[in-house]
Amino acid sequence: MKVVILGGGPGGYVCGIRAAQLGADVTIIEKEALGGTCLNVGCIPTKVLLHTSEIYNTMKEESKELGIKLDSIDIDWTALQNRKEAVVQQLVSGVEVLLKSHNISIIKGEGKFINDKEIEIKLSNEKRQIIKFDKAVIATGSQASRIPVNGIDLEGVITSNEALSLREIPKSMCIIGGGVIGSEFASVYSSLGTKVTIIEMLPDILPTMDKEIVDVLKNQFYELGVEIYTETKVKGIREDSNKLILDTIVKGREKIFTAEKVLLAAGRKPSVQNLGLEKIGIKVDRGAIVVDRRTMETSVKNIYAIGDCNGGVLLAHVASAEGIVAAENIMGRLSKIKFNTTPYAVYTKPELAAVGLTEKEAKHRGYEIKVGNFPLYGNGKSLIMGESNGIVKFVVDARTDEILGMHMAGPRATDIIGQGALALRLEATVHEIITTIHAHPTVGEALHEAAHSVHGLAIHLPKLDNVKI
Repeated sequence: MKVVILGGGPGGYVCGIRAAQLGADVTIIEKEALGGTCLNVGCIPTKVLLHTSEIYNTMKEESKELGIKLDSIDIDWTALQNRKEAVVQQLVSGVEVLLKSHNISIIKGEGKFINDKEIEIKLSNEKRQIIKFDKAVIATGSQASRIPVNGIDLEGVITSNEALSLREIPKSMCIIGGGVIGSEFASVYSSLGTKVTIIEMLPDILPTMDKEIVDVLKNQFYELGVEIYTETKVKGIREDSNKLILDTIVKGREKIFTAEKVLLAAGRKPSVQNLGLEKIGIKVDRGAIVVDRRTMETSVKNIYAIGDCNGGVLLAHVASAEGIVAAENIMGRLSKIKFNTTPYAVYTKPELAAVGLTEKEAKHRGYEIKVGNFPLYGNGKSLIMGESNGIVKFVVDARTDEILGMHMAGPRATDIIGQGALALRLEATVHEIITTIHAHPTVGEALHEAAHSVHGLAIHLPKLDNVKI
């Protein structure tokens, strides 16, 4: 079975490895660097900056409380940029080693379908090569969305790509978009001393996440001096005296913002251009490739599409999961994804993480629910880490006690959320969390307490008078 994959990001290379494990002859076509957006200009480099900014802010603000004496502390921006590049290069090189270990061919170039059995590749040396396939997988990812306003081409108006590699830390930055990308960069630069303003068109930042955990992050932003303007529309961007001027309407009133840099963080859109899709009849709807969500197959029988390009959940770990499902279906194994187990993670300080339904979503779907909360000021490990302003929350079906969602704001939330995802996958009840022993002292103990609190029986919170035991 000859399988050709367009794109070597977290969807494409994982798909290639799984297909090779099952006996396929795999070729990956990648026009840029292996690892895609995630490894090169997304997940990995942003987390390098976030890690350093978190340590820096902790040392600057809390060193005395932690028992550390510091005469001075400063950021070596050049050294940080070098470390970011080193981490990225190590991981990209690791992907190449993995692919070669599975005898996967890698072609550097830009692929385009010429029919449903052949792809033409424009190589880096401008030469052309045609490659035949039995099955093909489109894994071309996504690109930053650009808002339709005047001034977005001005110098100093940047996307997340440029925000990763600025020559110096800006004194001020306006971030257009309060989603995951905007929030993470707000966390990075505000911790490093930049005056940050978030401008969001919707009624709240991170609108798809549970309001209670978002409020924890917003309180931390306010402490860092981050200003948040919601229900705000950007009319245009202009330049004046080496400053960028944003003309906006805030809840019906005109307001002007000034900043050294303006970051466009209004989300991402599928990359499906110049692939020859229309020539072979692959259906595209609202800019995304239409697929069968069980198999990842497109409207053309032997061609599949995974990750951001199919317009589903635009997350690297979802792309990888879809890649595995596509590879297994290609190789004759019936396989599907339980999308309700998809974890969502925001790597700010505090970290936010979620899986399953929010309280609002569960009510909207008609569930009668119970909610269990446990504040991290009652968790020993969180106090030790100096990060007690967090919360763990369970949303539970009141009739069956089955866990419908888990949400968390606090340290290690993005690591701990895997326990919630597994609970949803196994259709677990809160009783099964309660009867699972959790190590002490750990942040993870807070899940145990939050499960107890669904019925008002948290061990490490004062007893409520109206609880029947």
